[in-house]
Amino acid sequence: MKKSLFDRIIGVATGVEPASPAADDPGFFATQFLERPESVRAKSAWTARALVVGAHAFSSDEGFKGLERAWGGDHFFAALDARERKKLAAVFDFVAVPAGRELIVQDEKGDYALVVLDGVVAVDRVQPAGGRARLAEAREGDLLGEMSLLDAGARFASCLSLTPCKLAVLTTEALDDLSIEEPRLGMAVMASVSRRLSLRTRQLSGRLGALLVSG
Repeated sequence: MKKSLFDRIIGVATGVEPASPAADDPGFFATQFLERPESVRAKSAWTARALVVGAHAFSSDEGFKGLERAWGGDHFFAALDARERKKLAAVFDFVAVPAGRELIVQDEKGDYALVVLDGVVAVDRVQPAGGRARLAEAREGDLLGEMSLLDAGARFASCLSLTPCKLAVLTTEALDDLSIEEPRLGMAVMASVSRRLSLRTRQLSGRLGALLVSG
């Protein structure tokens, strides 16, 4: 059975070598947490998507301040010292994008997540006939694409910027590298991501339950 990302992080943090993936193990996890020369590291899907959406980078200092405002309620942020803050700021890419850009495309394989620092992003489920069903609108502090960040699976929905937006981008590779170099910090980021994923799942379960009762 393929190990979860949490199992791999815990293995790194405790010094236990993670089990080697099976030869037929598909997906991004086949090479996770292995030392690889920079020359053979795969480019993130965000590299191409950033060009398509016309993303422009802005300073990590400004971006990290926005991230602190957005996620300031997380206790792990309050516990970071100056060195850890500097390290974490280097893990994210901070970009500005115009309105009307498809930041995440439904059914594509994904290896990055987005934290909305400013602006509004529509989360839509694209129907077979081409229509779009609005699932949510993401604002400051909301996390998009976290499921694919964790499992490298296909995107469930598309995300469209409704206004000019500022975003913090976290790629799977950046999270992997952080977990190798700074296991405690990597686990803290994973915990924050997982809490948000859990909250979204609970909200969705509540909505589905209400629909079943009313039906």
